[in-house]
Amino acid sequence: MKIAILGAGAVGCYYGFLLARAGHAVTLIGRPALVEAVRSDGLVLESAAGRETVPVQATASGQGVAGADLVLVCVKSGDTEAAGATIAAHLSPSAAILSLQNGVDNAERLGAVLGRPVVPVAVYVATEMVGPGHVRHNGRGDLVLGASEASPTIAAAFDAAGIPTTVSDRALDALWGKLILNCAYNALSALTQLPYGRLVQGAGVIAAMTDVVQECVAVARASGVSVPDDIRDTVLALSTSMADQRSSTAQDLARGRPSEIDHLNGYVVRRGAALGIPTPANRMLHTLVKLVERRDRA
Repeated sequence: MKIAILGAGAVGCYYGFLLARAGHAVTLIGRPALVEAVRSDGLVLESAAGRETVPVQATASGQGVAGADLVLVCVKSGDTEAAGATIAAHLSPSAAILSLQNGVDNAERLGAVLGRPVVPVAVYVATEMVGPGHVRHNGRGDLVLGASEASPTIAAAFDAAGIPTTVSDRALDALWGKLILNCAYNALSALTQLPYGRLVQGAGVIAAMTDVVQECVAVARASGVSVPDDIRDTVLALSTSMADQRSSTAQDLARGRPSEIDHLNGYVVRRGAALGIPTPANRMLHTLVKLVERRDRA
């Protein structure tokens, strides 16, 4: 397949690497520094297996999606509409479009811009950018792919590339599950700059995370979303399976970049307000991260 990846950050570069290594023609669409690095030295993956490099195409232009059979959208949630506008005129009519983004409403928002269906994908991977064109894999890598006509074929290609993929008509439930994980960890990891394993060892942290999870569950269920009864256990287990991972929000704040907090804890706060459900723990985390972002822009 010819595959374009819009938003070649840690997630996009990781999956782009695996797909390119499997023989697919991959084009990364990202910042100029990434484009220069990839064109010069290839795309680098650092993992428990060692360090590998694959050649891929790279561009800073939305025209990079032209002719693609599959487009993976991996931009930050706040950039969804703008990113959609950059590629709309260049998409093949037959291209399948996947949203590999945090948050629960990106596929819907992107589809509204493009005027065509976008398949939601829940992503479970721990990655970080070490430098331009150099991604480090810290754990997992599996996907839950929303149901569509093309989904079984896409899932088979992903599986063959070493990306465990499940097709589900309950992808929204999976996205909410991922949102709850992010709401519990991202802001706390960002504010402390601690990885998950050390984070949960702090006094009162597990109790605070439990408050966040309970609020998220109440909002999700009031929205008609099915959330497992043991979601808190799933959340806490992440501190073991991804003990060395810092959240994407932590990485954003460390680099002085805007985070996705408005689409994580902030989304829960807004949705809770619309439903009449109090969300004080999520509101506090959202407020604190926004204050740090404001301080860093001053």
